[in-house]
Amino acid sequence: MPCVLGLDIGTTSTIGILIRLPDQVLGLASRPVTLCAPHPGWAEEDPKQWWDNACGITRELITASGIAPGEIAAVGVTGMLPAVVLLDGRDELIRPSIQQSDGRCGAEVAELAAEIPEAGFLARAGNGINQQLVTAKLRWLERHEPQAFRRIATVFGSYDYVNWQLTGIKAVEQNWALEAGFTDVATDAIADDLVALAHIPRSVVPSRSLSHAILGKVTPEAAAATGLPAGIPVVGGAADHIASALCAGVLAPGDVLLKFGGSVDVLIASDTVAPDPRLYLDYHLVPGLYMPNGCMATGGSGLNWFVQTFAGGEREAAAKAGLTLHQYLDRLAAAIPAGAEGVQVLPYFLGEKTPIHDPAIRATFSGLSLSSGLPHLWRALLEAYAYAVRHHVEVLRDMGHATTNFLVSDGGSNSSVWMQIVADVLQVPLQRLSGHPGSCLGAAWTAAVGSGLAEDWAGVSGFISLRDRIEPQASNRSVYARGYESFRALYQQLRGTTA
Repeated sequence: MPCVLGLDIGTTSTIGILIRLPDQVLGLASRPVTLCAPHPGWAEEDPKQWWDNACGITRELITASGIAPGEIAAVGVTGMLPAVVLLDGRDELIRPSIQQSDGRCGAEVAELAAEIPEAGFLARAGNGINQQLVTAKLRWLERHEPQAFRRIATVFGSYDYVNWQLTGIKAVEQNWALEAGFTDVATDAIADDLVALAHIPRSVVPSRSLSHAILGKVTPEAAAATGLPAGIPVVGGAADHIASALCAGVLAPGDVLLKFGGSVDVLIASDTVAPDPRLYLDYHLVPGLYMPNGCMATGGSGLNWFVQTFAGGEREAAAKAGLTLHQYLDRLAAAIPAGAEGVQVLPYFLGEKTPIHDPAIRATFSGLSLSSGLPHLWRALLEAYAYAVRHHVEVLRDMGHATTNFLVSDGGSNSSVWMQIVADVLQVPLQRLSGHPGSCLGAAWTAAVGSGLAEDWAGVSGFISLRDRIEPQASNRSVYARGYESFRALYQQLRGTTA
């Protein structure tokens, strides 16, 4: 049976998977990615690093698996959404990418909201006026980096950039175009007047591609760089959170995935289009379905920052216990009662995206006393992200979605302490997954379907099995109900006071 390569251009790492159909994983490989924040609220990366990682990972997978390169029959690429990658007229990168979690464009969001009625924009573009829009980020560039703005000849996303390196063809995948604010959801086409809101010519935005449609073929130059066979098909690609949801089994309306990666995502399958300014709207990979979703600005990235900044002194103790620093902090936090004895966190290290869309808010630790220690702070941080998940779930229910089945995935789901907190805050059971390698598998399966190697979208479930089911503890219901109300109230108190 043929093999398929999937690449995930993630915020904190680039990950590759090599599968053999119908259900065998031949190998996984990853390389770290450097996320830069040169100013508060900024988030930038180097697209060249993504491509270098992709080349190295592909060669590593081919060598480690022992297969002949000619056995690889298709490639799919997924990535964070909607990163902004800019090329000039000579196809040179103009500047580092502006990441989806970047919060610099608050003034431009306000400017857009003053220019056009949000209700009309929401109905037309499927998403509200918020910091996620590529339009707002391009207006920021026009104002603050005019020389760079004038050089723009191409704007596209993270996996679009890697697809271009592989095939020589420029395109924007359907969900990048949608979340950018350029797509008319009534026609599923990029609209000239929506692009014009970004103050760029229509020609700057490449043509739109479907996720599973064949975009092009691996060029001889890309084959030499990656070790892939020249001429094999590359599909349009997929947004990372959508690809992850597909292989997690989010296939029926009401299925919910809580994705605990570099950011925390909350996604639900739906068979209707119901735009809401609090959340994002994306296309599901399965044609005919949609995926309303929320994405926090941070998640694992916030936890990593905390560990790097405050937990270095625990390194020796963690090593003695045979644990990573994250695992060691989990053990300490497990001894602290629910509610962290009054310590509370707003986890807004890069501002916040859904559902509050406030790029100016900043992270806050409150309720500290002389008896508070590292375990309290860590537990309060885990609880904060759980409260933010609950806020998203309340919004989904308010929109009319029945949240019937909760699955959890990605690295954070391996923390039993964190997942128990989330289950207790939501008061719903969480189904953990085994063998879920992340979005890279969804990218590979999209390529398999798009190239005709697989027929059934649900066939990706052959790679995944169910793990333990985490049941909520009713004893923590009341303390977390109070904690959630306090979490929401703390934001309202601090809203507008930070910049």
